[in-house]
Amino acid sequence: MHALWTTFTLGPGTSQTAQKIGEQWSHILKSFNGFKSVTFIADDSSGEYAGLSLWETKEDAEAALAETDAKVQQQIGSIATGPVTRKIYEVRRVIEA
Repeated sequence: MHALWTTFTLGPGTSQTAQKIGEQWSHILKSFNGFKSVTFIADDSSGEYAGLSLWETKEDAEAALAETDAKVQQQIGSIATGPVTRKIYEVRRVIEA
């Protein structure tokens, strides 16, 4: 399994904007092969946000990144206060309750 980690900062008072972005992207990501899940993480006080999507294979994660990166950079980058970062990681272990 592989993870695609996306981080960005919109600034304080932007939680509704971040929530709308998350809802939009969750629908888009579901359409890709190998999609397993997505989790959105927020620090509303600072306006820092992240998304962690899980993929069956590295190739699935790479395909999703390649297909979505330009749109993510354009949509979120145009309102972010800094760079939008995206990186793929190997998931080595998942511990569930």
